[in-house]
Amino acid sequence: MSSVIQGHNGRVVDAPGDNLLAEFAGALDAVTSAVEIQTTISAKNASLPDNQQMQFRIGINIGDVIHEDDSIYGDGVNVAARIESLADPGGVCISRSVFDHVKKMQDFGFEYLGEQAVKNITEPVRIYKVLTAKEHAGKVVGEKRFVGRMSRRGAFVAILALGIIAGGLFSYYLYFYQSGRIEPAPVDNMAVSSPDKPSIAVLPFKNLSGDPEQEYFSDGITEDIITAISKTPKMFVIDRNSSFTYKGKPVKVKEVGRDLGVRYVLEGSVRKFENKVRITTQLIDAKTGHPLWAEKYDRELDDILALQDEITKNIMTALQVKLTEGEQAAIYARGTDNLEVYLKVIEAREMIRQQSPENNLRARQLLEEAIELDPDYALAYVYLGQTHVMAVTLGSSKSRKDSLNKAVELSKKAISIDSSLGYAHALLGHVYVFKRQYEKAMLELEKSIELNPNDATSHGLLGRVLGYADRTEEAIITTKKAIRLNPYPPAWYFYNLATYYRNIKNYEEALIWAEKAVKQEPHNMIARWVLCSVYALLGRMEEARVEANEVLQLKPKFSLKRLEKFVPYKNPEVKKRFIDSLRMAGLPD
Repeated sequence: MSSVIQGHNGRVVDAPGDNLLAEFAGALDAVTSAVEIQTTISAKNASLPDNQQMQFRIGINIGDVIHEDDSIYGDGVNVAARIESLADPGGVCISRSVFDHVKKMQDFGFEYLGEQAVKNITEPVRIYKVLTAKEHAGKVVGEKRFVGRMSRRGAFVAILALGIIAGGLFSYYLYFYQSGRIEPAPVDNMAVSSPDKPSIAVLPFKNLSGDPEQEYFSDGITEDIITAISKTPKMFVIDRNSSFTYKGKPVKVKEVGRDLGVRYVLEGSVRKFENKVRITTQLIDAKTGHPLWAEKYDRELDDILALQDEITKNIMTALQVKLTEGEQAAIYARGTDNLEVYLKVIEAREMIRQQSPENNLRARQLLEEAIELDPDYALAYVYLGQTHVMAVTLGSSKSRKDSLNKAVELSKKAISIDSSLGYAHALLGHVYVFKRQYEKAMLELEKSIELNPNDATSHGLLGRVLGYADRTEEAIITTKKAIRLNPYPPAWYFYNLATYYRNIKNYEEALIWAEKAVKQEPHNMIARWVLCSVYALLGRMEEARVEANEVLQLKPKFSLKRLEKFVPYKNPEVKKRFIDSLRMAGLPD
């Protein structure tokens, strides 16, 4: 749902329990998003037994709201909630104010359900049901009197489309709620982590062996898992001294979420008998009380170290899948059983994203170490190849030709190890575009997407190739799809979109995305020069000069001539306008 909402210019405000509150810039986006959500869920339900299906109701309203921090409330939200309760399971209902904005849509129809009283609202609200069947497209059923007339309020001081989504969860989750075994944390009192850095506390694993002397064993497993997760980039992990204050106490998830300020809690148990061990683990979202992942392991005691690594890797993958990387996280985890190798590769990946010569060099060292430890981990070769491409991008390569040839060699090595690894083809396509071989580049990126249809990175890189090849509208569509697949992407998704809008002279839209990129990664040099060029083209020269200075702070030897040789724009006019804008801002030739 979050992915679809963001893809339609929306924002998820809150998601307590089995409810979700979203805010949109306009009614059309809200209704289109709601219908897409219901259509997708309906398709997924079709393959599931009744007791595992999810049914959600969605209500949409336009109204005044009060913003406080990241939350919204007020009559606009209350009406949306009332409308949601009137919708059918799997259906969408809208208020009259929303209908007035979307009634000319030809994709859907509408059924007038009459006036409904709303608690604490003086006047009744007219409600419409959204009809998605083809035979209803463009029609309004059950209402004649009001069609074609403007709504009585006409306009609002602040117009915001609000979507309230509520429904049923899997019976497994309901069991935990009804039994009281999982109690969600009060949102007002907990420190909710940022989407790109999930916070987690690992509670002491319970010793179920019946032997008090085995406490050291369960404690040791807990501490080793805490230590391993703490090495992971983009995760905030509570120290073992704080986690162990809960040892031996009856603990509820809400207490941990409130007291430690974490969003996620890992709990587990250990049962040791003879030469065998059974470990159960469960990762819980403290905000909603929903288990994200649960597993049971039965192993020989001799395998305990490998088992700890496996549990740690599964936890990290589960968190990344749910929050930061989508399906890509599962791909990262595939191909090596060595936790040290895995940690080196994901640390290197984060350093590459920082896009500075120093971090890029450090990433290369980590990846070379990973390959030495596990020469058959294909993904390590892909990222190592990416460091050579990044060196060209950042101007730190001694030989552009040699760096690109090395990247080709490494991508082909990865393909020889794992021909199903789409990232390897994505890297190869990325290199081809720098060689100005646009068609070959697109073929490789399309192959990557064929292998991993839900891989956001491949879609993002294909968008980049399309952008350089002067197929800008396609680049925008492809990159927005990448963002829908990875709602919390790295900054390069944003500054790529900024360049596409800049290239078609939509500078206001370009500014929105360029500012997002810099806000997310302030030390990203490319994000800075993209924002610099957009400010210059908007005529905001003072701000452009500030960004130019930031570029020079990050790279004192920055050169426009070097950059001009590097950027592989097919359209010379687009390239010239870009370079000239940076020159106007004061960046040196």
